[in-house]
Amino acid sequence: MIRLLLVDDQALIRAGLRVLLESAEDIEVVGEAADGASAIDLLRSQPIDVVLMDIRMPIMDGLKATEVIASDPQLASTRIIMLTTFAEDDYIVEAIRNGASGFLVKDSEPAELINAVRVVHQGEALLSPSVTRSLLATIASRSTPTPTNNQTLNTLSDREREVLVLVGSGLNNTEIAEKLYLSPLTAKTHVSHIMVKLNVRDRAQLVVIAYETGLVRPSLS
Repeated sequence: MIRLLLVDDQALIRAGLRVLLESAEDIEVVGEAADGASAIDLLRSQPIDVVLMDIRMPIMDGLKATEVIASDPQLASTRIIMLTTFAEDDYIVEAIRNGASGFLVKDSEPAELINAVRVVHQGEALLSPSVTRSLLATIASRSTPTPTNNQTLNTLSDREREVLVLVGSGLNNTEIAEKLYLSPLTAKTHVSHIMVKLNVRDRAQLVVIAYETGLVRPSLS
């Protein structure tokens, strides 16, 4: 069972999300919070697997809350999905850098939301198809590859760079394994090693790094 925390300052939205998410047999909403500070208190009081986090909230917003959660070793296993709108690309880049596992727009289809919780719980990055292309193009356009940027990649082996390119392209571990003729376990191990070497908490951060360093460029199609 996936234990989930809903964090949004609007009670009506939380109520709707609860009904939707609990329609899935493998998801249990174990708590609700109206701001980031209250969410952190709940996380430290009980085991929670996934947090569905709004960005704009009073007292402590979702960006700051994500930063605090991601920096707490006791909450290392907790994954965070940010809720966003098309106008918040800058916020989402910051959220992923802070340790969020991905993001969804608030008008996502019910099946997409439920699947997102499952995907993130399994350790994959979640980059919503409806906004990923424009978001990553924004990251790439603001990031000119330089020796300083590329120094980030110096600790990686050639194989690990190959894997990072595929992670940045949106492939999961099974797809990476098929592409490179590896076992899924070996692909997963490579991803884990890359995360350690680049000192990132979450797979979504690897996607941002791949674009910021110019290792992956956005598709024009």
